[in-house]
Amino acid sequence: MSMTQRPLTTIGFDADDTLWQNEQFYRLTERQFIELLADHAESENISQELLETEKRNLHRYGFGIKGFTLSMIETAIEITKGEVPTTVIAQILDIGRDLLAHPVETLPNVRETLEALTGNYLLVLITKGDLFDQERKLAQSGLGDLFDAIEIVSDKNASTYRRIFSKVGDGPERAMMVGNSLKSDIVPALAAGSYGVFVPHELTWAFEHVAEPTEAPRFRKIEHLGELRGVIDGLG
Repeated sequence: MSMTQRPLTTIGFDADDTLWQNEQFYRLTERQFIELLADHAESENISQELLETEKRNLHRYGFGIKGFTLSMIETAIEITKGEVPTTVIAQILDIGRDLLAHPVETLPNVRETLEALTGNYLLVLITKGDLFDQERKLAQSGLGDLFDAIEIVSDKNASTYRRIFSKVGDGPERAMMVGNSLKSDIVPALAAGSYGVFVPHELTWAFEHVAEPTEAPRFRKIEHLGELRGVIDGLG
């Protein structure tokens, strides 16, 4: 069957915690942040305050490490009622910079799966976050040459997927989005008319948690990327 006759011609992949580890580094940084403010509040209160600050700031800073660092500073100011020492601010900036330099650790079955699909399908990396950081991680991963297109976006919604899959491929109806976030990768891709393949990660940011759309006919769930080819083969 030629590509023009297939029900699926284009496959989008999320990056963070789908192709490589990401959230574990944020969790480590958050623990360091909590230790810096341990004299001012309980750890659970610090975590909750940080999450609320991040949510509030998303429309200002977007997704990514720089926005996370600014949210840590703002949280520190709020928790200490404006009395946070400048030395603590400097330490927050240091752990934010460390987060920007963390190593890229690809997840199991990623390279093998991409290598098996490239050339047979149009592969597009669709990720949100800081432009420089995502470009750095992609370069260090060594996976860039396996993709036909790279899209670094400010957010992911149904219109994002309709636009990208129409530009890169044959439209959203003949496309699939693969990712670990139901909220960002799966639900909006399904709304655009695409297939959505959920690959759960043991760590997912609380902001991304929503219910699984199990009733959606184009929803699929796999344990790891090594199962993706079986899902694709099952589409006919």
